[in-house]
Amino acid sequence: MSHVGGHTEFLQGVDSPAAWRAAVLLLVCLQLHRPSPVHAAVSLSRGSYRADGCICASDILSCTALALRHIPGEMPVSTVTLDLSHNHITQLEDGTFQGLPQLETLRLAHNQLTAILPGAFRNLSGVLLRNLDLSSNHLCVLEEHYFQELSGLEELLLFNNRISRVEGRPLAGLTNLRKAYLSHNRLTDFPFFSIQKHSHPHLSLLDLSSNRLSKLPLEDILALPHSLQKGLYLHNNSLWCECPMYSLFRSWEQQEFESLLFFRQEHICLVYGNPRGTVRFLQHGRYLEKCNLSAVTQKSSVNVTAGKALLLHCATTLSGHAVTFLWVSPSLESVLPPGNNGSLKMFSNGSLEIVAAREKDTGIYWCLAEDRQHHRNETWEVNVTVLADANDPQEPFNTGFTTLLGCVVSLVLVLMYLYLTPCRCPPCLKAPPPATATPSLGNEAGVGSAQSSILTPTPPASTEGPGRKIFFSVRATRPPSSLISTLTHDHRKDRKHASEQRHACTRRCTDERLI
Repeated sequence: MSHVGGHTEFLQGVDSPAAWRAAVLLLVCLQLHRPSPVHAAVSLSRGSYRADGCICASDILSCTALALRHIPGEMPVSTVTLDLSHNHITQLEDGTFQGLPQLETLRLAHNQLTAILPGAFRNLSGVLLRNLDLSSNHLCVLEEHYFQELSGLEELLLFNNRISRVEGRPLAGLTNLRKAYLSHNRLTDFPFFSIQKHSHPHLSLLDLSSNRLSKLPLEDILALPHSLQKGLYLHNNSLWCECPMYSLFRSWEQQEFESLLFFRQEHICLVYGNPRGTVRFLQHGRYLEKCNLSAVTQKSSVNVTAGKALLLHCATTLSGHAVTFLWVSPSLESVLPPGNNGSLKMFSNGSLEIVAAREKDTGIYWCLAEDRQHHRNETWEVNVTVLADANDPQEPFNTGFTTLLGCVVSLVLVLMYLYLTPCRCPPCLKAPPPATATPSLGNEAGVGSAQSSILTPTPPASTEGPGRKIFFSVRATRPPSSLISTLTHDHRKDRKHASEQRHACTRRCTDERLI
């Protein structure tokens, strides 16, 4: 009746019981007509507002740290991000999120959730919901029906719970799932077989670190898609120190998986399962040197960056104390334990380690495993390719120098081709020599040279008898001016023709060289 007390002025002057009853009934009706806090918030403007502790800004509804024990009954239908973290919510009931068709992100971290009832996400747009945060709660069992309605889920956060058991295939149907975080729980095993390439084509990260896994199903893990193996985190578990487990992690380390590079020190195992016998097996591999690392399939062709270490396994089915191993390097050098020259290190289990790969280490490495007790032997070949280090400062210099040298050589060859290559055109014609004079008998109409005298040494015929004196007449005759003009014109014409031929020949030779 505290609300009624707020209207004392309204009730003053009311004396009859009937009037009292009418006034009280009117006040009750007014109280029932008042909208709920969240509904009143929805009816306000689209800007930021505050109602009953919840903050709504555009399409975000934040109800964090309000000591809520239940999900609010009425929420804006336009909500895209709903934050209910840091409350006291204990369970999600059927139809809890009904009426939120636009919801994409749901945060329920740091609550006291112990159960998710069937249908909790029913009538929720499971195709749109992409991020679900259930971390730091009290979930103990991961049941199969939890996420059946969330086919569009991409990121699932379940770390820091109390999950000790996974029932069935709780991740089945989450075909769009990309990342799943289940670290810091109490898992003793996990159904790796339920994750296949066709069922989870986009899953690239599965964090199972800081649990209580003691043994790993090697076959199921190796059957996982390679992209998921690269993003599988298994550090800080209670793994037993066994050869199959050691072989798996050594293989991932060789392939430079991020889970091994970033958390190398956190990979531990227990000697004979004793919690006091903890070994950081990737840092102190001598405890597992006798393991046959061929349990993990060795590829027949591997690549390694220059300067990096590479571990080669002698893949063989032979086992026992009577089995001996021998490696032959590409330089036909035999390698026996413990190795030689400091560049190759060999273990008693048959594995060969290239301490720091160099370019000359490229080639085929041949392994021989021999069981002298049963008179059996097997061989294995591995083709190793050493790649140049992309971060090597000398490499860009070598590339630039080679390019410059190639340009200079090309320019020299072009110049040699243009100026030193013999011309394939016919020889240029030369100007004919000037015409020479032709001697003839002398008369003024005879033909003679314009530059020489015409001599007529032949004596004239005489009918005189002997004893008469004979005189030789020598007379220089001058050719006519018309003949001199004709010869001069022909000579100039020949010289001009020869000059034109020489120019044409030169142009043709130049064109052929340029082509």
